[in-house]
Amino acid sequence: MTARGALGFVFGSVAGVVCGVAAGLLLAPRSGAESRAMAADAMNDAWDSAVDAYERGSRVVTDKVGSVRPSVDATSDELRAKVDLARERMDQLRDSLSETVATTSAQVQEAVNTVTEKVTEVAADKEAEAETEAEGVHVEVVEEVEEA
Repeated sequence: MTARGALGFVFGSVAGVVCGVAAGLLLAPRSGAESRAMAADAMNDAWDSAVDAYERGSRVVTDKVGSVRPSVDATSDELRAKVDLARERMDQLRDSLSETVATTSAQVQEAVNTVTEKVTEVAADKEAEAETEAEGVHVEVVEEVEEA
């Protein structure tokens, strides 16, 4: 926008405001005090209607929250009960698993001990058998005579 266009805009705005004020003063059907009183009444009416709308909205929201609250409370109680039950089941499973691991560990240890004993017995039997066979064998060492 050029300086001349900006100056024309400002001059036109000032002229419009002056014409509007003059028309308002000359054509106003009431005095200033009456107009201010009417404006104040209109503002009070608008304020009162806004307060009434707020109160109605507040009541509606309170009623809706009040109607939803029991179902929310019931649902949260139900969820708490399910969580508690799940925790209890987890504890039972943990205990059962611990018992099973301990029992299985004892059984495995017993089996290892049994196998070790049997291997030791078999090894001792084989060693004794080998000694017995060795006792029955007679080895004779013969020296060779040299021929002249």
